Amino acid sequence: MDFYSAIQYVLFVVIVTALVKPLGGYMERVFSRQRTTVDRFCLPVERLIYRISFVDPNVEMNGKEYATCFVLFGFAGTLLLYAILRLQQFLPWFFPEYHTTPLSADLALNTAISFSTTSTWQAYAGEKTMTYFSQMVGLCAQNFLAGAAGLAVGVAFIRGLARQLSDTLGNFWVDLTRSLLWILLPGAVIGGLLLVWQGVPMNFRHYGVITTVERTQQVIPQGPVAALEIIKNLGTNGGGFFNANGAHPYENPTSLANFLEMLAIVLLPAAFTNTFGRMVGQPRQGWLLYSVMLLLFVCGLIFVHHFEQRGIRQVGNVNFRHSRLQSGPNMEGKEVRFGIGGSTLTAVVTSNTATGSNNSMDDSYTSLGGMVLLVNMLLGEIVFGGLGTGLYSMVMAAAVAVFLAGLMVGRTPEYLGKKIGPAQNKMIMLYALAAPLVVLPLTAIAVSTKVGLAGLTINGGPHGFSEILFAYTSCFANNGQSFAGLSASTPFYNLTTVLAMMVGRFGLAIPALAFADLFGRQKSTPTSSGTLPTDSLVFGVLLTTCLIVMVALSYLPALALGPVLERLLIAR
Repeated sequence: MDFYSAIQYVLFVVIVTALVKPLGGYMERVFSRQRTTVDRFCLPVERLIYRISFVDPNVEMNGKEYATCFVLFGFAGTLLLYAILRLQQFLPWFFPEYHTTPLSADLALNTAISFSTTSTWQAYAGEKTMTYFSQMVGLCAQNFLAGAAGLAVGVAFIRGLARQLSDTLGNFWVDLTRSLLWILLPGAVIGGLLLVWQGVPMNFRHYGVITTVERTQQVIPQGPVAALEIIKNLGTNGGGFFNANGAHPYENPTSLANFLEMLAIVLLPAAFTNTFGRMVGQPRQGWLLYSVMLLLFVCGLIFVHHFEQRGIRQVGNVNFRHSRLQSGPNMEGKEVRFGIGGSTLTAVVTSNTATGSNNSMDDSYTSLGGMVLLVNMLLGEIVFGGLGTGLYSMVMAAAVAVFLAGLMVGRTPEYLGKKIGPAQNKMIMLYALAAPLVVLPLTAIAVSTKVGLAGLTINGGPHGFSEILFAYTSCFANNGQSFAGLSASTPFYNLTTVLAMMVGRFGLAIPALAFADLFGRQKSTPTSSGTLPTDSLVFGVLLTTCLIVMVALSYLPALALGPVLERLLIAR
């Protein structure tokens, strides 16, 4: 590993770890309604919002009511965004000479649902399809609202685990409002200014037309890029202003801008583990979850860097050594200004979280490097993950580990001093089985039908199968990345990926809230000599092993579909 990449990786891990505690403490104060430094700015706005929306902040909801509000809020956001996208030619800042890609009904629906679920699966070219109005009022607004809704669900989940003999999880509208005003808006303002400083545009100018040195005309798209760029990362969304996403120099002009954007993605989900530890009254529990996340993150970082730096040995007469004159071997699909180090950091960060941004082409990674990115998503948003979703995904995985440990020693499993009984186990199983029951059947349908195989316009065989599996995994994980060799802008993929997105968003949040609701109704029991300590190194090892085994048992059988695909392609 070269010195620059090593310094970048170490600095990233050190900064994130150093900010976990202060940011986690700040979010705990925000959601516990304790005093913060921004209260004098946010409290008047909060009171005005409650007055306009007729929300009583003192009325709390049970798990069912909270989940209902969460689903209805996502549904309303989807309808509003769908209307904006279908009517954008009648709205401001529509340039007919440049916005030449029409939004069909199925593509508009796919885009609306993808942004309202934080998937931001983009089957369109942003600068040729979306107007400034659609980008700001539609997509950017949904990045804020969907991210805040996910954070609210995460907070409600923690309350259920922390409370005793309580049948409420808080108020969704209060948690949503405080997520927006106290966390996302201040972070977006600070981060947006930093990106403008680094050269990211923030304007509403008409597209520019210049004459190049070759005497050809080139269109230079502009727009409010910084506003969308920061919240796509901070809200763990990932939808790019431009088709090239983070590889575009307007979205990601420098190595420092790339580093700052990766920090924006990880900081809040990482710090949320500390918020969890504080709210349940056991800080060590939060640090244990963060340690497992960090271990898996660092392993993925090292593996991808090694595979990309090693390159493809089958290619002859290639100099694989890193030097001042070259960034390394496998630079296909990567920006020279980021090199192997900056590209690897972005790929690992975004595949571990619910942020489908990228500054390189995942499809151009080595086979083993691309495999790590796929496995990161198959793990299910447990390594940092999305806002709120990462934390409850990790806790649900911890509940599986506790259940298995209880079976081995013949004791009723406990977590945080509360029993995991039959009702809780049903929610855990619903959560754990949702991904394979959605991803694998959709992949099987795609590789066994003509409309599914029609999307493989470049690659076939095992790599074509990987492209399809990667697409449905990404949509279910509410991530949005893709192996770009798959042409996904067809009615078949627009509609089937929507199903994966909705189950990945609501099909996981509802069982998690139900699990928290059941936990909140219990009373904690004191620990005994037979209690499994869930904040120990041994449990950390058990949890990590359990995660790896769950992925292996769920998805390794999918490899058997490779030969099936080969036969289907030969038959064509």
